[in-house]
Amino acid sequence: MTYVPDRITAQPGASRDPRGHDKKPAEITAPTWPVEPGRYRLVAAKACPWANRSIIVRNLLGLEDVISLGMPGPTHDARSWTFDLDPGGVDPVLGIERLQEAYFLRFPGYERGITVPTIVDVPSGEIVTNDFPWITHDFFFEWREYHREDAPNLWPEDLREEMEEVMRRVFTEVNNGVYRCGFAGSQESYDAAYERLWTAMDWLEERLADRRYLMGESITEADVRLFTTLARFDAVYHGHFKCNRQKLTEMPNLWGYARDLYQTPGFGETIDFDQIKAHYYVVHTDVNPTGIIPQGPDPAVWETPHGRG
Repeated sequence: MTYVPDRITAQPGASRDPRGHDKKPAEITAPTWPVEPGRYRLVAAKACPWANRSIIVRNLLGLEDVISLGMPGPTHDARSWTFDLDPGGVDPVLGIERLQEAYFLRFPGYERGITVPTIVDVPSGEIVTNDFPWITHDFFFEWREYHREDAPNLWPEDLREEMEEVMRRVFTEVNNGVYRCGFAGSQESYDAAYERLWTAMDWLEERLADRRYLMGESITEADVRLFTTLARFDAVYHGHFKCNRQKLTEMPNLWGYARDLYQTPGFGETIDFDQIKAHYYVVHTDVNPTGIIPQGPDPAVWETPHGRG
């Protein structure tokens, strides 16, 4: 959870969001880079839920022609994500085979994790930031001049206080909760993680009984953050991470909600179930030493009517 803290802002050393993100101070103490269309490349693998959220927000806000997108393949080794989906295994804009190269250009011998999403400065080839919660926050607040006209208000002013609380619980109990189950090192730690996860899932099921989205009738950043976990739930977390009390398809409100988002432009096209399964079942050799990738579930169920809205 230690990332390169730099931010891209509309004004150097200042943010358009007076309250900051997740109740962190609004003042910017990390280095800042200028908002500049065409200068930056978002490197984000479809397989990764943290990266997936940045792709979705970029789509929803209409930033596709402003910030380019590089997409590593679904599997990687201990060193780095690689661009094996591109011709010759090289990112066509950055000219690198491994995302690690962008980190080393700025921080020789960088010792922390090489993670996605990462934003890279194209002229220098150096990493700008990999601080994933701030990346999507700043896509909304700092790149407003370049949003499409009908872009959703992902951070509504009147809901911010409650939304931050909801996102914090989703992050700790669900986004991270599935990993807490999957990588538990003892029965005791697994049991505790399982109970925490399902307490939160039941809370979400109840919350979505009388509202279309997490914060009401409009899509917000909170929905993006929950969706990327739900999209992977039955395909990976239910079995691979032993989160198997129920499948997502067995929770009526959450399942309807997840399909509603999937069928909303900007969401479903970012989901590649083959890449998702390849990532988890191949990379996590300690959890799945055989490397066998399951064939199911059938992704066609995501296109069935959701009955919401």
